[in-house]
Amino acid sequence: MIFLDTSAIYAWADMADPNHDAAVRRLEVILERGEELLTHNYVLVESTALLQARLGVAASVKLARDSATFVIDWVDDDLHASGIRELERSRRRHVSLVDHISFLVMRRRRVARAFAFDPDFVSAGFQIFEGQRNQV
Repeated sequence: MIFLDTSAIYAWADMADPNHDAAVRRLEVILERGEELLTHNYVLVESTALLQARLGVAASVKLARDSATFVIDWVDDDLHASGIRELERSRRRHVSLVDHISFLVMRRRRVARAFAFDPDFVSAGFQIFEGQRNQV
């Protein structure tokens, strides 16, 4: 299982994004391996809003429909409160509540790798899935 972040979703959706080609290659490897993609509903809300604002409604709706193939953790009151505590504890301006909840979901699910282009995942102790055919 690999965690799916907004940074990867956007990169594969926007052909003009500098990470687009890498995102497409990494997604192909994930699909070839039959890996499950894990995310949470806050990432989906963040991603659909970003796609709608930058690429239009059709891109946003496509993601909303495609997300049925993801494993989705639904943020409840406890997880939301834990994310707020982590945000407050970290005091890092550029690590969002969504990111902190992502880190909590990954730890809870024991997922070590993220399909992401956000270096904050590495700072939080996770690996970025690079898409090499032999990467475990």
